[in-house]
Amino acid sequence: MDIWEKLYNEAKKVQNGRTISPFIDAGGVAAAILTKKGNIYVGVCIDTASTLGMCAERNAIANMITNGESKIDKVVAIMPSGKVGSPCGACREYMMQLDEHSGDIEILLDFNTRKTITLKELIPDWWGYDRFKNQ
Repeated sequence: MDIWEKLYNEAKKVQNGRTISPFIDAGGVAAAILTKKGNIYVGVCIDTASTLGMCAERNAIANMITNGESKIDKVVAIMPSGKVGSPCGACREYMMQLDEHSGDIEILLDFNTRKTITLKELIPDWWGYDRFKNQ
């Protein structure tokens, strides 16, 4: 089993589309992230009627930060269909702001072919690089 399959399987374990209340649905999308330290964190999307929810990727990142880490190596997001998908714009921006090397995060685009893309390829000419230089 390669790392992408491991991440996919970890995300799949928590993916379980369900209604929490008349206002909240959760688990349609699941994500797994691999940190630079080799740990895996997972999360599911939480969709609310007032748009206060969060994407699966940001939920996984919140779990990572809660556990004292902040550097991501790889990301997998599983759509309700079982296919993998690219993070939304908000998740891309969130990941870029974590670390000056976040542009190197690998994102799985196709599970069968193991096609990946880096975050910096999804956000060319990102606005925030200068802030990292001034740390």
